[in-house]
Order: sequence, then structure tokens, then C-alpha cells
Amino acid sequence: MLASVGTPNAATKVRMTRLVQGGLIGTALAVAAVGIASGPASADPSGSTTANVAVASGITLTGLTPAFLLAGAPGVTVQNQAPVTYNVETNSDTGYTVTVQSATATMVPADQAANLDTIPIAALTVRETGTTAYAAVTTGIVVVHDQGARSSNGGDELGTDFQMRIPTVTPDTYTATLNYIAAVHA
Repeated sequence: MLASVGTPNAATKVRMTRLVQGGLIGTALAVAAVGIASGPASADPSGSTTANVAVASGITLTGLTPAFLLAGAPGVTVQNQAPVTYNVETNSDTGYTVTVQSATATMVPADQAANLDTIPIAALTVRETGTTAYAAVTTGIVVVHDQGARSSNGGDELGTDFQMRIPTVTPDTYTATLNYIAAVHA
């Protein structure tokens, strides 16, 4: 049967109202059922991650005594009163070497304008503290410590002693820069 277009009669209005009400009630029940079935919304409270630490080989030389003084008259052999100390820390299982070398071939006077004398760097000798043999300092490499294992945790406290037979030069304070180098064994 065809419905006529126009104003709906009372019976049609009741039927439409019941369809709308039924549809709304059905939708409300469906939403409530979904809410009850899923429970309260929450994220999973647990999880895990993997911590990775990549440790590289390293070596540090720290705490080097900044300066020392040898003092005496010409012809007298003098030593530093306290060793030059430093700390070396490395994780190298093959060990490490510490060397010292002069930045220049001569020690120069403080008053270079009035004093033309210099002292050859080889007149200065060095040894690892606790050993007996001194070696001449040069612009090349002089080994002052060598070991075949890594350092202790926190580093190894090391020292060097210096000695010189004071040459016959104009009274002054003569200086040279000494470079300490720590390197891991290959």
C-alpha cells in the first residue's frame, strides 16, 4: 500500500514515535552493554626496556704536578725534593706506558734579554720514583712508567724524580716545558 504524502495521521505518528523510542532505547542499551563488557579504560601498567652500555677503551692522565724546582751551585748534583706526581686511569687490559719529553732542546733563562746562556735539556735526567736509573730528558720519548695491565679503579698514583748536575751558567732560573703522555699498549 502506498502512503500518501502530506500530514501523517495519528496512527502513523504513534508508530513513528514507537520506532524512534525503540531505536533510542536499543542504542542506549547497546552502549551500556559495551561499557560493562569492556570495564574501566586503562593502560597496561607494566613494561620493560633493555639497558645497554657501550664501554670504549680510554686513558686519562690527571693531577700532574704543575712545576718543580732544582736549585744549587755549579758542579753540584741536585734532585727535586718531592716527586712529580700524577694519576693514570685506563681500562685497557693490555696496559699502558707513560712517557716524558721536552718541548724544546734547551732550558732558557727567565731574563733572556740580559742572559744569553741556555742549558741543554739532556742535562736534566728523570726516573720513575722508586727505581734507580736516571735517563736524560730529550725532545724524544723517555719512558717513565710501563705496565702490562689496566690501572686500578680510580687510577694509579705515579711519580717521577728529576736530577741535574748544575752547569756553569749565569745565575738565573732556566725553564723548559715537559710533556707527559699516557698511551695504551696496542
